[in-house]
Amino acid sequence: MPSTPDIGSIATQMKAAQDEVRQIEPFTSRLSTFDISSAYEVSHLIHEARLAEGFAPVGRKIGFTNPEMWTLYGVREPIWAYMYDKTVIRLSDKRQAFSLGRFTEPKIEPEIVFHFHSAPPCDGDPLSILDCIDWVAHGFEIVQSHFPGWKFQAADTVADGGLHGTLLLGEPQSVARLGSGLIAALKSFSITLSCDGEVREAGKGANVLGSPLTALAHLIAVLTKQPQYAPLQANEMVTTGTITAALTIHAGETWQTAIEGIAIHGLTVNFVA
Repeated sequence: MPSTPDIGSIATQMKAAQDEVRQIEPFTSRLSTFDISSAYEVSHLIHEARLAEGFAPVGRKIGFTNPEMWTLYGVREPIWAYMYDKTVIRLSDKRQAFSLGRFTEPKIEPEIVFHFHSAPPCDGDPLSILDCIDWVAHGFEIVQSHFPGWKFQAADTVADGGLHGTLLLGEPQSVARLGSGLIAALKSFSITLSCDGEVREAGKGANVLGSPLTALAHLIAVLTKQPQYAPLQANEMVTTGTITAALTIHAGETWQTAIEGIAIHGLTVNFVA
């Protein structure tokens, strides 16, 4: 009979790879019993270690918001991980330089970010969830893989903090300013992602589980099935998953987004070594 994974040992290995900016063999390739549930336990141990180091949690990131990826990675729902004050960077202007030196095989994901002024309900109703949100923003999540070549299974990504590297957060826009048509706009808005002036990808809000608001509802539902972990709270922000494919980035490149159909600004970031 396969042995139960040593959660403490796995957490130590995973955190060391993160801290030392190096890659390791996926746990799922060497531990047949390592599953999503075990991976969340690993992630929680690393989370507790981060808190002890002085990191302050500021919200969550959602992964696997494209259902077409679920079969490939053996998942039935999105995954989540914590974000911290040290991993969220508020961009001070529309064009800013950012170093990639501490990331392994980084990729860029254009996303929509929400901030809660009160804890959201569990009913999954988009309007009820929106009533608990005070601002919406566009951001770039920089994701990375501590497993070579981006070869892993879903449990590995959960253990690796949802592959979260950092969130580059654009200017927040109040829900009141965005108007009464916000629910529809979040489904239909379009975005183009360019590198050095060349369009690389395009997407719509509907690419994120039908809407970034729907992604929030999925996260809330996942957390209700995990009572051992904290539910979403007031003052948390959530980045809801990539609107386009995640694309590899390199130092020396400038990446830019343009957004239509919703009153949220695009971003321009220059990546350096």
